[in-house]
Amino acid sequence: MGSKDKKKKPFYKKWWVWLIAIIFIAAVGTSGDNEDSQAVDSADVKETSVDTEKKEQAKEETTAEEVTEEEAKTEEPSVSREFSSALKKAEQYAKSMSMSKSAIYDQLVSDYGEQFPADAAQYAIDHLEFDWKANALKKAESYADSMHMSKNAIYDQLISEYGEKFTSEEAQYAIDHLDYDWKANALKKAESYADSMNMSKNAIYDQLISEYGEKFTPEEAQYAIDHLE
Repeated sequence: MGSKDKKKKPFYKKWWVWLIAIIFIAAVGTSGDNEDSQAVDSADVKETSVDTEKKEQAKEETTAEEVTEEEAKTEEPSVSREFSSALKKAEQYAKSMSMSKSAIYDQLVSDYGEQFPADAAQYAIDHLEFDWKANALKKAESYADSMHMSKNAIYDQLISEYGEKFTSEEAQYAIDHLDYDWKANALKKAESYADSMNMSKNAIYDQLISEYGEKFTPEEAQYAIDHLE
């Protein structure tokens, strides 16, 4: 009866129960810390990955810029002083004298002109940007104003190898855009023949319409004779 009558200890007073509880709490705490650590590590990995991508992209852009600069240097070789001078001289002729491309080239290489070597002159022509039709028109206007030439005579002078050396297209553009009183030009030319050479009206008329003379039309020449005093 004695051993059976001993009272049993309550459950919560047993030492091994508390040991199990302490171990469980420690395990739960360690698990939480691991999860937090893993979350932080994951965020660090993502930030590191983004930084790496940005650095790689910046590196690629820098490399691309360097390649572009190298290509530009390769495509634009330095020009010698001789070539540069030829181009500047060509621009002066085109601007101040309204010359054609061919006439400028000939002037650049001529022994009686600028005396540039052929390759420098060709470089100048190749890099000369001008409205050659406009130059042809300016030259045509100067012939009509100062020399009272006919439309046909001006055209021939513009395309002549011994004249202005414009192309046929450039010369035709000039003629098409000339706004002149050609009868008045024929009269002025007739007056110059009568005053300086004392020519008869018949001789003047023939000179005005001649293919080897002034090349006015018969109508323009007759107007000049009829108004010649």
